[in-house]
Amino acid sequence: MDHIFFRRNYRNDFAKSIHFSFFVLKCIIIVIERKAAINMNNKSYRISLFCLVTGLYWFSLYAYVPILSPYAESLGASYKMVGTIIGSYGFTQMVLRIPLGVLSDKLGKRKPFIVLGIGISLLSSLGMYFFKNPLMILLFRSLSGVAASSWVAYTILFSSYFEQGDASKALGIVNACNSLGQMSAVLIGGYAAQRLGQNTTFIIASVSSALGLALSFGIVEKKKANRKPLDVPELLTVAGNRGLLVVSGLAILLQFIAFSTVYGFTPVIAKKIGANDAQLGLLTAFSSLPAIFSSAVSGSVFSKRFGEKKVIAAGFVIISASCAAIPLISNINILYLSQIIGGLGRGLVFPLLMSLCIKSIDRSKHATAMGFFQAIYGVGMFIGPVITGFINDAAKLFWGFWVSAAVGLAGALIANQFIKEEKGKL
Repeated sequence: MDHIFFRRNYRNDFAKSIHFSFFVLKCIIIVIERKAAINMNNKSYRISLFCLVTGLYWFSLYAYVPILSPYAESLGASYKMVGTIIGSYGFTQMVLRIPLGVLSDKLGKRKPFIVLGIGISLLSSLGMYFFKNPLMILLFRSLSGVAASSWVAYTILFSSYFEQGDASKALGIVNACNSLGQMSAVLIGGYAAQRLGQNTTFIIASVSSALGLALSFGIVEKKKANRKPLDVPELLTVAGNRGLLVVSGLAILLQFIAFSTVYGFTPVIAKKIGANDAQLGLLTAFSSLPAIFSSAVSGSVFSKRFGEKKVIAAGFVIISASCAAIPLISNINILYLSQIIGGLGRGLVFPLLMSLCIKSIDRSKHATAMGFFQAIYGVGMFIGPVITGFINDAAKLFWGFWVSAAVGLAGALIANQFIKEEKGKL
C-alpha cells in the first residue's frame, strides 16, 4: 500500500509541475509576443533571439547527458539497457524527422514545430526527474528524441534569415549555438550532479526548456504565400538525390560514433578510472568546446581552402584516432585530451554534411531534405549505442570503442571516394 501511495504521489507531483509550469509560461508568453511584434523587421533581434532559444533548447536536452549512462546503470540497467536508453533518443528522431520535414514544407511553417519541440523537452526532463527506474528513463529519453526531431525546423527557419548562397554560414552559426548550448549544459549539469545529486540535472534541464519555450513564442517567421504541397514524385526525387544520400550515409557513421562514445560509454569508462560527476560534465564539455570553434570555421574557412571532401575525410580520421585511444587511457586528464581531439573532428564534419544535404535541393524542399538527412542520421544515433551495448556485454567494454574507430576510418574512405566537388556541388 505504501508503495502504491508513493507512486501516486509522484504522479500527482508530476501533473502539478506540468500545470504550474504552463501557467507561468502563459504569463511570460504574452509579454514576449508583444515584444516580438515590435521587433518583427529587426534582423539583429531575430538572429539573437533565435540563437538564444537554440542554446536553451539544446541545453535542456543535454544537461543530464554526462550522468545518464552511469545513472541508468545505478538504477540496475545492464549495458544493453544503457545502450537502448541512449539509442532511444535517436530512434524516435529516425521515425519522426522525415514526416515532420514533409509536414513543415507542406504547411510552409517552422515556428509551431520549434515551440512544440521545446515544450516536449520540458515534459521529458520532468518525467525523468519524477520516475526513477530504467523503463521510465527509457520512455522519457525516447520522448526527448521527439523533442529533438524539431531541429529540422530550427535549421531551416534560421537559414531563411540569410541569402541562399550563405547556407553554410547560417548552418555554421546555428551549429555553434547548438554546441554552445550543449557544452554549457554538460558543464553545469555535471557540477550540479556532483554538488546536489544526479537527479538535480533533470530540474536544471526543465528550467532551461521552460525559459526556451517562453522565448520561442517571440521567434519571427514571415508569412508564406500559399504553396502547392509536395506530391509523391517530388518526395521521391528529394529522397533519391545522390548528394543527399551520400552525406546522409556519412552522417549515420558520425552519429554512430558520437552516441556510442561521447554520449554513451565514455562516461562509463571515466567512472571506472575514478571520475566524479563534475568531471563527467567536463569530459563531455571538452568534446563540445572544440566543436564550437571548428563548426564556426569549417564551412567559412577550411572548406573554401581545402574543399569539403578533404575536410570531411580529415575530420573522420581525427575522430577515429580519438576513439582508438580511449581504451588505452587510465588517466582522466588524458581522457579529456582525447575528447578535445574527437570534438574538433566532429565540428569539422557535421556542418559541412548539413550544408551539402540541401546544396543541390530546391529551396522549397529544404525542410523535406533536411528532415530526410536528420532522420537518416538518427539511424546511427539509435544503432550505435545499442550495438555497442551488446558488444560490451558480450565481450569487454573496450571493444565498442575500437569498433567506433573502425567506423570512423570507413567514413573517411567513403567521403574521399564518393563526395564529388564539381562547382560546389556533390
